[in-house]
Amino acid sequence: MSLQGKGFYIWQISRCENGNANAIGNVAAQAGLSHVLIKIADGTQPYNINSSGQDLVPPVVQALRSWGISVWGWHYIYGYNPEGEANIALQRLQQLNLDGYVIDAEAEFKQPGKEEAARRFMSLMRQALPTFPMALSSYRYPTYHPQFPFEAFLEKCDLNMPQVYWIGAHNPAEQLARCVREFQDIQPVRPIIPTGSAFKEGDWAPTVADINEFLRAAQNLNLSAANFWEWGHTRFYLPEIWEAISEYEWLVGNGTQDIVERYFAALNSHDVEQVLALYNSNAVHVTPYRTVQGIDALRSWYYSLFNQYLPSASFVLDSFSGTTSTRQFSWSAYSSQGTVNDGNDAFGLVNGKVTYHTTFFTIV
Repeated sequence: MSLQGKGFYIWQISRCENGNANAIGNVAAQAGLSHVLIKIADGTQPYNINSSGQDLVPPVVQALRSWGISVWGWHYIYGYNPEGEANIALQRLQQLNLDGYVIDAEAEFKQPGKEEAARRFMSLMRQALPTFPMALSSYRYPTYHPQFPFEAFLEKCDLNMPQVYWIGAHNPAEQLARCVREFQDIQPVRPIIPTGSAFKEGDWAPTVADINEFLRAAQNLNLSAANFWEWGHTRFYLPEIWEAISEYEWLVGNGTQDIVERYFAALNSHDVEQVLALYNSNAVHVTPYRTVQGIDALRSWYYSLFNQYLPSASFVLDSFSGTTSTRQFSWSAYSSQGTVNDGNDAFGLVNGKVTYHTTFFTIV
């Protein structure tokens, strides 16, 4: 069920590579995509059926699968007829033999009485498919949408795919970190696979730097995958953004990650022992206020960092550089206790572990 790597949403197959299934598969493979999410239904109606009644989805599924790319179906639901929407979802999933199912639920579910519709829909889906992978795609910040029944959907979903669209801005890492932090307060907590902006809106468009920042932040936050909206739009209007996503190498597993990236994954686990595993036993830690040495002193420092200074923080690696034995990196953090915008650290390494660590940051 777990997704790992880069994914793209497809809205209308006919607008993707002129509807050529083999071309879609080839382009997805060249871009290094691990998964593609195709619209299969809208409300109570099937979707991506052409005017002559031909279902465009099966050949695309076959082409993507030939490259080892998993295929999920997504479905925009309205909540006016939960039984009808569940019926078409189940019909399409049975027809298409997909790897997972995404529920796209948005403004309609902020209306009075829609929590009951959400629970009814999810109950019907889970009764029919008790173990099938399902995800919710909806708003990025729960605090902005208190009327939306997040819990009703998430309690029966396996994954949370919030739409982290930084329209009008260029701070995707900050917005993603806030999204992750806010969903930590929504029960049940589900693994997050965010969807980023790969589209134009008015005079605004994401930059290549935005895309790299978003993907780096997703990995720094220890998220297993990230998606983008939307294939046909990106390929036609923003070819440079498609190229940036294609060129980004999603690193899998600690063995292929730099020690700085592993350090941020450990920070975002909030597990002191996982962080300490990156240090040599006699490591020295220097801050503007004191210098200490040894694992016990470091353990005390990280315990205070996670529980006192930046509780439940999201840590984001902004940039890093270095040599075989050194690293320099800048970072940010977002916590209910405050924000760090000026993190600036350096590592000295011996045998691949941290022996000397200087850190500077201010909490505002």
